[in-house]
Amino acid sequence: MAKRVKDENETAEAATPLEERIGYRFRNPALLQLALTHSSLAFERGEAAARNEPNLTTEDNEQLEFLGDSIAGLVITELLVRHFPHRREGDLTRMRALLVSGKHMGEVGVRLGLGPLLHLGRGEEASGGRTKSALLADAVEALIAAVYQDAGVTNGIKAARALVTREIFQPRLAELKSAAEQGARFGGVVGDWKSALQELLQARAAGQPLYRVVEEIGNDHNKRFRVEVVLNDEVLGEGEGTSKKAAQQAAAHLAYDRLSPPPEKPDATA
Repeated sequence: MAKRVKDENETAEAATPLEERIGYRFRNPALLQLALTHSSLAFERGEAAARNEPNLTTEDNEQLEFLGDSIAGLVITELLVRHFPHRREGDLTRMRALLVSGKHMGEVGVRLGLGPLLHLGRGEEASGGRTKSALLADAVEALIAAVYQDAGVTNGIKAARALVTREIFQPRLAELKSAAEQGARFGGVVGDWKSALQELLQARAAGQPLYRVVEEIGNDHNKRFRVEVVLNDEVLGEGEGTSKKAAQQAAAHLAYDRLSPPPEKPDATA
């Protein structure tokens, strides 16, 4: 963990909860604050750059976001190649797209508790900006870049890699490995069993599966759905979920497992 640089007269300050959470102590706390500052606040403050030259950004996190997006992409690419050395480029590209997607990065922002820490303009504040996935995703990317810049030329990529690995890559690694072991081709979102089942059936020229709701349980505020996936009048799988989509995915997962050949076991005599 990098040490905070302070002058002789500066008293030691406790790490912020966010610094504790990400395992990094900023030498320059202003960088952290900048990473959490949305352009709406800079504009409302009447900054000259925002007022006269709207394509310039000096008081918000847009440049950090731009840099952090590239750093995250590089680190995740490196991690995917290391953990999935036998996957083809297309699969690795789609896996990376999942990990750097706005949806996933927004979820990371929620997990890090960035919403309450954002510095927003009045308009964004009033429109619920603290819970907007896009703003949270941007803040995560800006935070990565802030760590990279704060740690300096020598340690920047190391510090950023640690953050990306722990907060973005590791939480989805088990899911990625499970999908790879199941033979998924990552044709959409990892864990999209409907797409995986459709690809499997198409490869066998078996036709198009149909999904039908067979039961709705509970009231409007606590409802569960039971769905069957059917092919040529044969039920391939049945699943439950709190939404029709979730129940369809569960049914498709069971059907995929049923139809997929088991993984080959190594030859004990080899």
